[in-house]
Amino acid sequence: MNINAPQNPNDYSAVVEADKTNVWHHLVQHKKFETVDPMIVIEGKGMRVWNQAGREILDAVSGGVWTVNVGYGRESIANVVRDQLVKMNYFAGAMGSIPGAQFAERLISKMPGMSRVYYSNSGSEANEKAFKIVRQISHRKGGKKNKILYRDRDYHGTTIGTLAAGGQNERKMQYGPFPEGFVEVPHCLEYRSQWGEVDDYGLRAANAIEEVILREGPDTVGALILEPITAGGGVITPPEGYWPRVQEICKQYDVLLIIDEVVCGMGRTGKWFGYQHYDIKPDMVTMAKGVASGYAAISCTVTTEEVFQQFKEDAADPLSYFRDISTFGGCTAGPAAALENMRILEEEQLIENSAAMGDYLLERLEGLKEKHPVIGEVRGKGLFAGAELVKDRETKEPVEEAFAQQVVANCLADDAVIIGVTNRSVPGFNNTLTLSPALIARKADIDAIVGAIDNALAKATS
Repeated sequence: MNINAPQNPNDYSAVVEADKTNVWHHLVQHKKFETVDPMIVIEGKGMRVWNQAGREILDAVSGGVWTVNVGYGRESIANVVRDQLVKMNYFAGAMGSIPGAQFAERLISKMPGMSRVYYSNSGSEANEKAFKIVRQISHRKGGKKNKILYRDRDYHGTTIGTLAAGGQNERKMQYGPFPEGFVEVPHCLEYRSQWGEVDDYGLRAANAIEEVILREGPDTVGALILEPITAGGGVITPPEGYWPRVQEICKQYDVLLIIDEVVCGMGRTGKWFGYQHYDIKPDMVTMAKGVASGYAAISCTVTTEEVFQQFKEDAADPLSYFRDISTFGGCTAGPAAALENMRILEEEQLIENSAAMGDYLLERLEGLKEKHPVIGEVRGKGLFAGAELVKDRETKEPVEEAFAQQVVANCLADDAVIIGVTNRSVPGFNNTLTLSPALIARKADIDAIVGAIDNALAKATS
């Protein structure tokens, strides 16, 4: 047993029973808890967590949803949050706070061209704020340019509004009807090309956005929201030539570009933000998850000064300012945790580590692909990777979702490693294993993760 493992002298049966009786879990069919107990995560240190049975588990997905970027057990974050809450825990966001001002300044320093930070408490809410900004700008200019384009396979949140802008149809099923004004554009996954083999897929996929704008009417389209790298839709890295053309199109048709960094932000891809790999100049950037590594709830909607100034143009109009509120955007725990999270990222050079270990992870996964024909393609950037599973490499027929889920289950059961998988998101294509280990990962951690996948694939295909 790991000598650093937390001690587990207690009987957690009462906790398990309280959980089964009272808690409604996220993304879980609770019927299974009639025969299997839920896993209770008791403690975490670094990249490891321990369950109610005292079992040590290597977490390769940063808290299950790509969040705990700096790892578990960071006492310094807990301490600064505690100290801040004792001094001043909360006041509505119409007022300011010391950590709110300080983190906004530090954040903007990492985002050339951006200017203002609007606080809320989740990625879904951050994107809702962006949509409201687009709609209010549209109304102040006549009200017609209000449509928001989103991309097939991208995900922007779980509220009704953000689901309306979601390109993962299984997540939307049974939750409609949805608000109008959200229009889908094609995905940019060359491995699943919609147009067969083309010489310049990136340009073709970008031009498909222009085709949608022209079909809808350029005078009706106000914004385009995209993930820099599609996350839950299959870890899709953009093809060459895609982003330069997307920016040209947005500029040509006066379309605001919103970049959703909820997953990619704060070092996940080997830079502060995913969009910074592609020389993108966004009008708005949204973020959450890794902003405070899960130690406190915080999200940000960051805008250019040009966007911000549009809400100051007519101060005499009582409806001219951004009339929005996020109750817990006024909690000081979020920016206090985010400041310390940023300090750790910088001082421990975790973004540089993400880039280096990410290269190693992709190298190891490519080696796994040579060994296992069921891996059709490996994709990713930084400590953010995916392996798409197929029945046949020639036809690219995807494996069934149950097969991919079994690989995940094998990793946990046999090697105590938690990996992810695209989960009831894109009908017929929930077949990509996903990895997002904490940015503290070392080669030994990567080797353990890849080794578990190796064993799980061998077992699933035997």
